[in-house]
Amino acid sequence: MLLTAGILTTIGALLGVVLTLLTLPGIWLMLLVAMLCTWWQPDLYSLWTLAAVAIIALGAEIAEGLSSAAGSAKTGGSKAGIAGALVGSLVGLVAGTVFLVFIPLIGSIIGAVVGAGVGAVIAERGIAKRPWGESFRSGKGAAVGRALSTIIKGGFAVVAALVLIVGAFVN
Repeated sequence: MLLTAGILTTIGALLGVVLTLLTLPGIWLMLLVAMLCTWWQPDLYSLWTLAAVAIIALGAEIAEGLSSAAGSAKTGGSKAGIAGALVGSLVGLVAGTVFLVFIPLIGSIIGAVVGAGVGAVIAERGIAKRPWGESFRSGKGAAVGRALSTIIKGGFAVVAALVLIVGAFVN
């Protein structure tokens, strides 16, 4: 049964990495699966392992928030631009998934990055009434920030997955 729990957490961890790249809470899914399997099979993970993954998950959330907001703010983006980048990223994620279905996963990431940039430009120009040049700079910063946050959080997800996978089979 311990082997079955290890296999389930491995599947959950790998799925979590993919979901994280799709800007969904994949790291938290990994942790939840690991906690449930540990509840079922108490010898699977120590509390230290689960705590380490929880800390990695918190670090990923902080890093994602800082890098996304910093991208637009660094280029002079307003609060409206940052909000527009967030909304645009979500809309772009869905659009990239639907319209770029022939490029699985990558289409979603491209959609989120482009959506963040377009959303920031629209919000800067339409809500903050900024000139086109400033709006485009903010949009570019938001797109770069979104791309970096996806890469950074994906890295955290890979580390969390490795901790869980190795921890499940090496005791």
